[in-house]
Amino acid sequence: MVAVVRSLMVLLLAQVLLEGATGLIPEVGRRKYSESGKQTPQQSESFLKEFELRLLNMFGLRRRPTPSKEAVVPQYMVDLYRMHSANGDHSTKRPKSMGKHAERAASKANTIRSFHHEESMEALARLKGKTTQEFYFNLTSIPDEELITSAELRIYRDQVMGAATPNNSSRNSSTSDGVPAGGFHRINIYEIFGVPANQGREPLARLLDTRLVQDSLSRWESFDVSPAVSQWTSGNGHNHGFMVEVLHPEEGEVDGEHAKRRSRHVRMSRSLHQDQDSWPQARPLLVTYGHDGRGDSVLHTREKRQAALRKQRRKHQHKASCKRHALYVDFSDVGWNEWIVAPPGYHAFYCHGECPFPLADHLNSTNHAIVQTLVNSVNSNIPRACCVPTDLSPISLLYLDEYEKVILKNYQDMVVEGCGCR
Repeated sequence: MVAVVRSLMVLLLAQVLLEGATGLIPEVGRRKYSESGKQTPQQSESFLKEFELRLLNMFGLRRRPTPSKEAVVPQYMVDLYRMHSANGDHSTKRPKSMGKHAERAASKANTIRSFHHEESMEALARLKGKTTQEFYFNLTSIPDEELITSAELRIYRDQVMGAATPNNSSRNSSTSDGVPAGGFHRINIYEIFGVPANQGREPLARLLDTRLVQDSLSRWESFDVSPAVSQWTSGNGHNHGFMVEVLHPEEGEVDGEHAKRRSRHVRMSRSLHQDQDSWPQARPLLVTYGHDGRGDSVLHTREKRQAALRKQRRKHQHKASCKRHALYVDFSDVGWNEWIVAPPGYHAFYCHGECPFPLADHLNSTNHAIVQTLVNSVNSNIPRACCVPTDLSPISLLYLDEYEKVILKNYQDMVVEGCGCR
């Protein structure tokens, strides 16, 4: 990973020094990187392809994603990106629908993936007093080397019309057996182990998580399905999917119309709801939290590192001395804005300048660089120390991969925070 990032920085620096470009890669017709026309159009096209391939490899992609216009980016993933890319903006808090379990999982992961279920493999059953729905999520796009540390299944539930709202009844009130007062449902999440030979019977399953929810609220519910997903992705279990069970009150307790509305309470299937427009953002979502094993960096904001580095910088530096220079990487220059959801680009910066003798304190030099520069002053055959990045920080990237799966991933050593002579 480090070698790839260094290659990227070398290419970016070469572009800036030779052409004075402000974007990532100029249009082919501009040939800005051709250095006085020495490259033929064929060589320029080859350079572009090689450049793009290097970047794709850095992002862990084998080919350039080409998502369809129908591809859906869940709002939850957008909220997670904003939270991890706040850069010190404390007004950007964790999503309201994010549970404490998911928050802890996200703090330890450098890759978050989201999956919609395969609608063609749905199985819906309605028995007296409950509704069950079977979901299958295709997880084959997760790389073998990625360790899944946690997973959550997110289900959206609508407020039942006519149910008592929190303003009309105490949210904390409960019956003698601990059940919340007013209308309620119980949602159970099962891992499916297999389908019985006799049709019409429920599949073999084990309970993963359960929750008692009130009718009076519309919100996302998050369920911990880590044990099942961890086994599936590690090869220790077979992925037969999940079963979501919604237990309704006995139909005799409410009138027929109210019972019918309650059966549509949980957004589990497109066929259960007339509102087709909201279904893409309200359908069940499986979110996995993992680490690809590349370094120790996890998804986080950069304000602490940036604040510390700002204190180290000096306002007055010689114009030719080693220092950080502006370099903005614009993903639209290569058409990557078609599959990169956010950000549209980022400030990469680069290091350039002289490391003159004697090395000043603000040049952040190592002892070796000081000795090398000292020797250079008496022996020109020994080169001066080089101006290089001394502090780098990561960026978070939200994008669709080759399979139209939405991924939030942390990439290390992408932004130059400090320069020095080394």
